[in-house]
Amino acid sequence: MTKSILITGATGNLGGAVTRKLLADGYHLYTTLVPNEKAPADERIHAKIVDLFDEHDCAVYVDEIFDSGDDVHAGILLVGGFAMGSLTETNLGALDKMIRLNFYTAFSMAKPLFEHFEKKGGGQIILIGARPALQASQGKQAVAYALSKSLIFHLAEIINQTGKDKNIHASVVVPSTIDTPPNRQSMPDADFHKWVPAENIADVIAFLLTESGSMLRETVVKVYNES
Repeated sequence: MTKSILITGATGNLGGAVTRKLLADGYHLYTTLVPNEKAPADERIHAKIVDLFDEHDCAVYVDEIFDSGDDVHAGILLVGGFAMGSLTETNLGALDKMIRLNFYTAFSMAKPLFEHFEKKGGGQIILIGARPALQASQGKQAVAYALSKSLIFHLAEIINQTGKDKNIHASVVVPSTIDTPPNRQSMPDADFHKWVPAENIADVIAFLLTESGSMLRETVVKVYNES
C-alpha cells in the first residue's frame, strides 16, 4: 500500500521542494491550502482549504484523512513566518503574531495527528525549528520569532515523551538561511553558496521518513551548511 503523508505549507519555497521529493519517492500527499490558493494539479495530492489557526478545522481534516483508510504515517508541519525585532522593539502584539504563525499552526495539526497515531499504533511528526531559537546571539535581533520557534522544540520533546512507548516520535529540522528567491532579494550581498538549498532540506526530511531515519529518537537535525 502507498504510504500517505500530511504536509502543511506545501506551496511555500521549502514546501514545494519537500512535495517534489516525496512525490518522487512514491508517497501520496495530503496538503492544506489557504483561501483562494490553487490546488496542485496532481492526482497524488489531495488538497483542502484548512484554517490552521482553528483547532476544530484541523481535527476535522485529520479525521477525514484517517477515515479514508489511507496508511498515513507522518505529518510534516512546515507553516511559519519570520519577523525581525530586538527585545526593546518587541511588544505583545508582535509576539502573539509569531506564536500564532509558528506554534499554533504546528500544534493544531500535531495534536490530532498524535491522537490518531495512538489508535494506529505509531507515527511520525516532523517540525521546523530555527537557529535563533537555539542561539541567543541570533535570536536577540528576532526576539518574537526566536521565542515562538523555541516552543517547537518543547512540543517535540513532549511528543517524544508522551509517545515513547507508543512508537510515536517527533523530529525537528533546523535550517540556517534557506536559499530562496525572496532571501536572495532581501540579502543581495550575501554569499548564497553558504546557504542551504531547499532541495537539500527536503532530502533530510525524506531520510527521516525512511526505515533507518525513523529509528532516530529525540532528533534535532541542524542543516546549516556554512552559514
